[in-house]
Amino acid sequence: MSTRIALYLQDKHPISYELEMARYAEERGITEIWQADTRLARDCVVMMSALLAGTGSVRVGSGVLPIWTRNPAVIAATWSTMWELAGQADDGASRVMLGLGAWWEPITSRVGEDRRRPLKAMRENIESIRALFTMEEVSYSGEFVNLDRVSLDVAYGDVGPREIPIYLGATGPRMLELAGEICDGVVLNYVVTPDYIREAVARVAAGAEKAGKSIDDVDRPELLVCSLSDDDPAEAVRTGKSLVAYYLGTEPHIMEASGADPELVERVKEVVGWPATEADYRRAADLIPDDLARSLMAVGTATQCRDTVAEYVDAGVTCPILYPLMDNMVPVIDAFADWSP
Repeated sequence: MSTRIALYLQDKHPISYELEMARYAEERGITEIWQADTRLARDCVVMMSALLAGTGSVRVGSGVLPIWTRNPAVIAATWSTMWELAGQADDGASRVMLGLGAWWEPITSRVGEDRRRPLKAMRENIESIRALFTMEEVSYSGEFVNLDRVSLDVAYGDVGPREIPIYLGATGPRMLELAGEICDGVVLNYVVTPDYIREAVARVAAGAEKAGKSIDDVDRPELLVCSLSDDDPAEAVRTGKSLVAYYLGTEPHIMEASGADPELVERVKEVVGWPATEADYRRAADLIPDDLARSLMAVGTATQCRDTVAEYVDAGVTCPILYPLMDNMVPVIDAFADWSP
């Protein structure tokens, strides 16, 4: 049986091309698409709506929506709207998925948000949104979320519960445990090693146990960079290294999880800041050893990429969410259509 495979769309490619590739991926058997809410470049709600309207059966999720940018009642209403827009998947499940995240520095403080106590804020958001998805009236009194007799007041059409799965984008151990405890799934981060994934899955399992669940009750998709070219594998590796440089230079939570040498990180930071240009990424790529890139992502030929993705599945990933880095997405889609590790 083929493994679930998803695509991750960020802002690497033109929107019209991404929509075209979403339709092609659906035809080739790709089952899911996860849309980034990336930096301040593309809004996931706009993109998800376009993806849902342009496809017929693939499931579409946010990978991931920052909780600090929208009120939980507004989030629930937005996803309820996309639930209506999308209809059901072939198996009767919701075609829309809600992935939430805690955002990161320096972007949070630069836009005036106080990213304090993210674990508590995340729990309150997830609990209140899940309650609102029941379509019942909800009152919730918390430190971050306060709802006074609020409901999704749909006046016309389907007023039944919205069976929308909630995922938590998590990197650190406590957030991973929270995902296992209260969510349907966890979106595991990228630019990390298979060994990190094994440790992360163990933390998710510990959280699930708190709620009387097992790890098998928690879906575990993972973002996974795929820079693939059979024609020019060396360029595919260099393109992958440019993304490693970006994350080492700008996102400390991923930097820590990657296990990269701190001295290398400091050298990269001298070249890449936030915001950075593509030219900055390319310059910093030359600082990244090939072996480091190969340990953190799928790079090189189709065979090499498939072998790497198999390592992440073996580490506990239930659905690789492939982020195609090369300009042409077709080789990635074709390499993993009907693929089994």
